[in-house]
Amino acid sequence: MIFLLSVLSLLVCQAVLSPISNDAIFQYVDDHKDEFVQRLKDWVAVESDSSDPTKRDLVNNMMQITKDFILKLGGSVEMAEVGEQELQSGKKIPLPPVILAEIGNDTNKPTVCFYGHVDVQPANKADGWLTEPYTLVEKDGNLYGRGSSDDKGQVLALLHAVEAVNTIGLPVNVKFIIEGMEEVGSNGLDKLVEEKKDTFLSNVDYIVVTDTPWLSKKPGITYGARGNCYFFIEVQGARRDLHSGGFGGTVYEAMSDLIYLLDTLVDAKGHIRIPGIYDGVVPLTEKEIKLYKDLEFKLDELQADTGVTRFLHDTKEELLMYRWRYPSLSIHGIEGAFSGSGTKTVIPAKVIGKFSIRQVPNMNPSVVEKQVVDYLESKFSERKSPNKMKVSMIIGAKPWLADMNEPQYVAARKAVKRVFNTDADMIRAGGTIPIAKNFEEVLKKSVMLLGIGGPDDAPHGQNEKISMYNYIEGTKLYASFLQELASQKAP
Repeated sequence: MIFLLSVLSLLVCQAVLSPISNDAIFQYVDDHKDEFVQRLKDWVAVESDSSDPTKRDLVNNMMQITKDFILKLGGSVEMAEVGEQELQSGKKIPLPPVILAEIGNDTNKPTVCFYGHVDVQPANKADGWLTEPYTLVEKDGNLYGRGSSDDKGQVLALLHAVEAVNTIGLPVNVKFIIEGMEEVGSNGLDKLVEEKKDTFLSNVDYIVVTDTPWLSKKPGITYGARGNCYFFIEVQGARRDLHSGGFGGTVYEAMSDLIYLLDTLVDAKGHIRIPGIYDGVVPLTEKEIKLYKDLEFKLDELQADTGVTRFLHDTKEELLMYRWRYPSLSIHGIEGAFSGSGTKTVIPAKVIGKFSIRQVPNMNPSVVEKQVVDYLESKFSERKSPNKMKVSMIIGAKPWLADMNEPQYVAARKAVKRVFNTDADMIRAGGTIPIAKNFEEVLKKSVMLLGIGGPDDAPHGQNEKISMYNYIEGTKLYASFLQELASQKAP
C-alpha cells in the first residue's frame, strides 16, 4: 500500500511538471492575451510618476490597483508603511506603502520572492513622444506607453504567469515585494527589508527581480551589476559671482579649477587615472572570456540604436567587458555654471562638478572614496590655487555578482530553453541595482534578475515600449520558471 501511494505521488509530481501541463498553461496565456493587454492598458493609464509629489495620489492608486489584482489571484496582501518623505519646502507627505503579498504557504515547497515596482519616470508628449505616453498604443508588434516595460509590463507578466500556473496549482510558494518609489531611490525599502527579514521574508529561499532588459532579442538572465560611487567636487572662489569684464585675468577662477580637476580623472580611451582604482578588480579568466564570446550582441545594431559612430572598443567582447566587468568613470555635469541660452559673462563664485565611478567586484566604495579624495586633493595642490576645494561621495552603492550555478539559475535556464527553444544569454548589467545587493546582504539568499524587457525598449526615454512577443512569451517564461524551480533541490 505504501509503495502504491509513493508511485501515485511520483506520478502526480510528474504530471504537474510535465510538458502536457506546461502546454495547457501556455494555451491559457494565449487564450487570455487580449485580457492581459487590456490590463496593461489600464495600468499604463495611471500616471504613477513618483518624482512628482503632486501625483502621489496616483502612485497610491496604482498600489491599490496592484493589491486588488493580487487579492483576485487568491493572495494575501499587507500594505506596509515605510514612513514619510520631506519635500524641499519642508512639508512632509506619506511615502506610498510597499506591497508584501504571498500566495501559498506549504512548508514542503520552496518559496520564491519576486520584486518589482509600479511607479514610472516622468513623461510628456512634448518631450518627443509619438503617442500619448499614458495611453497604451499597439503598433508594429509593440506596446507603447510609459511603464510598459519599466516595470508595469514585467510585473503584470509575472502576475499573469501566477494566474496561469495556478489553474493547475502552484508548485512553489510565491511572495511579492512591489513598491512605488523605485524611480527615485526606493525610499524606505532597505529599512523595510531589514525589519521583515525575520517575519515575512524568513522562509524565502530565492529572490527574483523582474525589472531588467535582455542584451539582444535573445532571452537573457542577469547575474551581476556594477555598483556606483557618485561624487561632488565643490570649488569656492570669491564671495559672490564676478563680472568677467572687471575681474577676468585677475582672479583664480573656480570654474577653471574645476574643469582642470575633471580633466585629470580619465583619459581619452576611458582609462581612469586615479592610482590604485583597478587594484580591486577581479582578474579575468578564460572561462569568462568564453562566456562573452558566446553572447548574442552586434556592435552595428548598438551604433544604429544610439547614433554613436565609434565606440572606445572594437570588439563585442571588449565592449561588453568594459560595460559590465570593468570600472568606468563618467562626468555628468556642473552645478553653478551658466547653462541658459544667450550670453552671460559671469565668473561663478562657486561651482560643483558631478561624476560617478561604476565599480565592480571586488572594489569597495569606502576604498574608492579615499582613492578619489586623495587623488583630487593632490592634483588641486599641484595647481596652487587659493580657492577652496571639497570632495564628497554622495552615493556608495556596492556591486553585485551571483553564482550562475545556484538552483534558481538552473531553473531559469531550463525555462528559457522550454519557452524559446534556445539557451539563455548569461549577462550582467552595467548600471547599478542596489536592491539586489541589499537582498543578498540582509537575507543571505540567492538573488537573480529575470526580466523580459527588450534591448530597445527605451525605459526612461521617449516612446517607451515592450514588444507583444516579450510580453506574452515572457509570461510563459515566468510560468515555466515557477514549475522548473519546484524540481530543483532546495538551497
